[in-house]
Amino acid sequence: MKINVIPTSLADVKIIEPKVFADSRGFFFESFNASEFADAIGEHVEFVQDNHSLSSKGVLRGLHYQVQRAQGKLVRVIAGEVFDVAVDLRVESPDFGKWVGVRLSAENKRQLWIPKGFAHGFVVLSKTAELLYKTTDYWAPEHERCLLWNDPQIGIEWPTDGEPLLAAKDAAGLPFADAEKFA
Repeated sequence: MKINVIPTSLADVKIIEPKVFADSRGFFFESFNASEFADAIGEHVEFVQDNHSLSSKGVLRGLHYQVQRAQGKLVRVIAGEVFDVAVDLRVESPDFGKWVGVRLSAENKRQLWIPKGFAHGFVVLSKTAELLYKTTDYWAPEHERCLLWNDPQIGIEWPTDGEPLLAAKDAAGLPFADAEKFA
């Protein structure tokens, strides 16, 4: 197997660590292999869209999710470093309302698997950061929702100095108590 699966405090969210082949010339690794990924998470998923974002230090994006057209996401950083967060919004889950945060960077080459039913967000820790992420459904703005990034009921411990830079829609995210959940 060319990947290492690292469990997180939320049973269904996984850190995927590739086997990197490095020498004086540089490095090589498979960033995605459908068969190995299915073995790693215990199910086959089909990715239909790839997204690429660039953000500056202190930018916080999220916590985003879609209802009805829920998306699983496989997130990785190709430049810089972020603190990536998933919040379980599945009412029947033993982890309902809990969150996990993981540092993803170009250096550690880790990826984070966030299944359907979770809100997702990140804050940029480096001067800039570029993220690539695969999704299991297409972006559907009419189904997009935003969970309030700093809701005390969730209690995410963001590693930020001061207030993050937010888009208007992220600043207007709903508190956990009012947010749509997944039944």
